[in-house]
Amino acid sequence: MNPHPAWVLATCTAVTFLYSMSLTAVNVSLPQIQGALSATPDQIAWVVTSNLVATAVMTPLTGWLAARLGARHLCFACVGTFAAASAASGLAGSIETLVFWRAVQGAAGAPLVPLSQAIVLASYPRERHGAVISIFGVGSVLGPVVGPVLGGALAEAYDWRAVFYMMVPFAVAALAACWMFIHDRETPQPIRLDWTGFLMLSAALAGLQLMLDRGERAGWFSSVEIVAWAALAALGLYLFIVHTLTSARPFLDPHLLRERNFALGLVLIFVFGMLNFTPMTILPPMLEGIAGYPDSVIGWVLGARGLGTMVGFGLMIYASRFDPRWMIGLGFLLQALAGWELSELDPGFGVHDVFWPMALQGLGVGLLWVPITMVAFSRLEGERLAEGTAVYHMLRNIGSSVHISLSTVLVVHMTQMSHGELSPNISRYNESLSLPWVRGPLDLGDPQSLAAIQAEVARQASMIGYLDSFWAFSATALVVLPLILLVRWKR
Repeated sequence: MNPHPAWVLATCTAVTFLYSMSLTAVNVSLPQIQGALSATPDQIAWVVTSNLVATAVMTPLTGWLAARLGARHLCFACVGTFAAASAASGLAGSIETLVFWRAVQGAAGAPLVPLSQAIVLASYPRERHGAVISIFGVGSVLGPVVGPVLGGALAEAYDWRAVFYMMVPFAVAALAACWMFIHDRETPQPIRLDWTGFLMLSAALAGLQLMLDRGERAGWFSSVEIVAWAALAALGLYLFIVHTLTSARPFLDPHLLRERNFALGLVLIFVFGMLNFTPMTILPPMLEGIAGYPDSVIGWVLGARGLGTMVGFGLMIYASRFDPRWMIGLGFLLQALAGWELSELDPGFGVHDVFWPMALQGLGVGLLWVPITMVAFSRLEGERLAEGTAVYHMLRNIGSSVHISLSTVLVVHMTQMSHGELSPNISRYNESLSLPWVRGPLDLGDPQSLAAIQAEVARQASMIGYLDSFWAFSATALVVLPLILLVRWKR
């Protein structure tokens, strides 16, 4: 006997909550992890991007794994592995070990969201999908709210390892719910997997991510290493495209792209992924390094985004009956506005100056998820729905990992450039520094004063790097708006 759809919806929402909490909770403790494990800024970014890359690579395998194992056993295995990887991350003694277990955590969590969404959509009639997706999205909303707030408090009271340990009891509760309420509608059937296509796609994604993450540190294309990663990404993508177009049963069915709304939905969700988690990765080091805020305050600031997203999902329960194109446009405009407000900050910013833009960005996320999903899957059914869901979430995660890497590179690069431009102004020959109201108590002949001036120059240069990344964030949200006009929608 199959359980009531409401219990299935609640279980899938809990599983989504678990995964989304893991994505945001760790961001609060990134500065603490960086200091504890002696990591560089680009190395610490891998704590986030390794998780997202592993998720992007494993997401397309969801349909194959579900067909072989069944939805129940797959959920149980993924949640159990996720719990073990979370505990192992807390025990990590080096940045390399932590990145490895974060990748395992991402790989284990990869099937959870697309599988849960497919189960929910299959459990309810199509006319209820708008409201059901909004309720299902509550898991994605509560995770970013609870994760940073609880994680920040635990990290400040204990240390960063507590952030990973706190996920284990949530995973155990989700494990019990999966076993009780997730049942297979059909007997699992072994199906063929195009391993060639899968490996080529994985190579392309890994090469691209390594090139972006290592580029700034290694000197970009003046480095043999970066050239090698770029060649791997290009070759893997080329072989994947050729194989997909010539194979009788490719890893990803190219015929899905013939559906206009689905193809546009993939582009929109890719840009959505680019905007989704970038501020939550950039803000913690900025809040601690520029303003010196503790982890608990950083957690509340990041939690503001989750509160905004919760309001957005609440509105979409009722607004899902309207034309989704208007909501998509409004969502991207709110993202652009939030990025612009963050780009107008100065080094003396307060918590409230960041709190409200983050809440606004979260509101935009809440307004975007449901209508983009409705547009993308408006004409897909049956087997095409399962495969389309995997591709959909894969591109969302790829967008997140790529944009986080690009934003981190932009911060580092612009910080270095700004430091080079500001430093020459600190000179005895700068007439402005001879003015008492400009120089203050500092003396250019005193080593301690020079050290204080150098620290301030570094802080100002770092702030410019962060502001430039927020400008890029805002521009990314605006550039996608014309695509909304190409969406076809019939009530």
